[in-house]
Amino acid sequence: MEPIWFKNYPEAVAQNVDCTQYNNLAEILAESVEKYGDRPAVSNLGITLTYKELDQKATDFAAFLQQDLGLEKGDKLALMMPNLLQYPIALYGALKAGIAIVNVNPLYTPRELKHQLNDSGADAIVILENFASTLEEVLNDVSLKQVVLTNVGDACSGIKRFIVNFVVRRVKKMVPKHSVKGISFVEALNRGNALNLEAISVNQSDVAFLQYTGGTTGVSKGAVLSHRNMIANLMQTDAWMRPFLALGKETIITALPLYHIFSLTVNCLLFTKAGGHSVLITNPRDMKDFCKTLNKYPFTAITGVNTLFNGLCNTADFKSLDFNHLNLAIGGGMAVQKSVSDAWQKITGVPILEGYGLTETSPVVSMNPLDATSYSGTIGLPVPNTDIEIRDDDNNVLGLNEAGELWVKGPQVMEGYLNRPEETAKVIDANGWLATGDMATIDEGGYLRIVDRKKDMILVSGFNVYPNEIEDVVALHSGVLEVAAIGEPDDVKGEVVKICVVKKDANLTDKDLIEHCREHLTGYKIPKVVEFYDELPKSNVGKILRKELRK
Repeated sequence: MEPIWFKNYPEAVAQNVDCTQYNNLAEILAESVEKYGDRPAVSNLGITLTYKELDQKATDFAAFLQQDLGLEKGDKLALMMPNLLQYPIALYGALKAGIAIVNVNPLYTPRELKHQLNDSGADAIVILENFASTLEEVLNDVSLKQVVLTNVGDACSGIKRFIVNFVVRRVKKMVPKHSVKGISFVEALNRGNALNLEAISVNQSDVAFLQYTGGTTGVSKGAVLSHRNMIANLMQTDAWMRPFLALGKETIITALPLYHIFSLTVNCLLFTKAGGHSVLITNPRDMKDFCKTLNKYPFTAITGVNTLFNGLCNTADFKSLDFNHLNLAIGGGMAVQKSVSDAWQKITGVPILEGYGLTETSPVVSMNPLDATSYSGTIGLPVPNTDIEIRDDDNNVLGLNEAGELWVKGPQVMEGYLNRPEETAKVIDANGWLATGDMATIDEGGYLRIVDRKKDMILVSGFNVYPNEIEDVVALHSGVLEVAAIGEPDDVKGEVVKICVVKKDANLTDKDLIEHCREHLTGYKIPKVVEFYDELPKSNVGKILRKELRK
């Protein structure tokens, strides 16, 4: 459709940007090292790395991967850890070596981990030792060539490393017993420091990330995100945000996990390009400790999902913080509720500006203008170099304020799903348009608004949960005859998983099913509501009708 949104672009934001000025993502770090070398790049656990220090450690790790492990351009490295300094070191190290990154949720169950490692063909993994017991259960069923084990305090030096790791292991007992053998992250850096990194050519067409998502339906699939995709989205978001950023002076709070595409692109890559200082929050659920960290840094920006902002607003220590430096709060991953944004703005003086994206779009599709002074209730305007259409079920383009499926076209749209051409063809048409599966409208000003979801996806605190996966797990229980999974509205998480069950065993209880799910599913996927039915509504061909259950 005609780009009617341009008329509401902030004056300093370009309508089109050059997405070809970098060959690969590693060049962006190199540029920032030249510009901001001695400035802080990233902090965690009271330790700060400058851009030069981050670059050196990343180079050491790259040399280790290349010269010691023998990984080559195009091989795949899985990263399984929360927000720690080890993550950006390993991330940029892999990118320097031309190795594709497979981000793994550290809370995965053995079943989920096995699927992702096998599906991606991961050659090696860097894993926080707290989760090594999960890896141990599947190690004989995957094709990893090497395991790199890291501990929480490994980015610290000297006595602090010993103390942090001792407390985590011995005092808090957060490291379950395991027998996984591997190279320590500290040893990997030491080995790499004694080796020379061989220069290689990495181009925009090469794969940067295999980012796993449910896609539009069913089993988790690897979205192939090339350097081209990621650089394009980085340049699009840079064009949108740069006029409002103080280059080399921003401090952003990174509470969302870096393995999540939103945090990866915006907090990590974009703020690296802007010479920003990213403060990594390892455990944002510990709100008291979170607020202590916030009190230490005069932060200027923060990203989050609705549940994170809501949690902070309801924490007494947060309300007493100094917000004089805060200029920017960006919400994504799930819908931001007006009540939460209002409460946030009342406390901080800054509105939450909502954006929209998908793993399949690297991820940003649209954002609210950064000069907005209040919550808009929309997901903003399409970012530069992005086309959108609202279509009906017959693929006809709809007009203004008519609800239909949102379709997106732009250089940030993924290359496709890994080894799944049929699934790719279902969501990307012959002209490169991506079907988002979300129902939306566009108004006269070009502002987009999500009105519903076409797919059956359940959105729990910004994470996608797919009913088929939940149903498959529940159906494994011997006491279950039939099951359907749907989303249940929740004031805190947006939605929680609800399962509707027909019993095979009359003695089956909701506790039985929740305990069963806990063995096979990540925490946010575990049903919070269980209802029993005599029978489930079905179509004339026997298909269970989730839409009837949602009513």
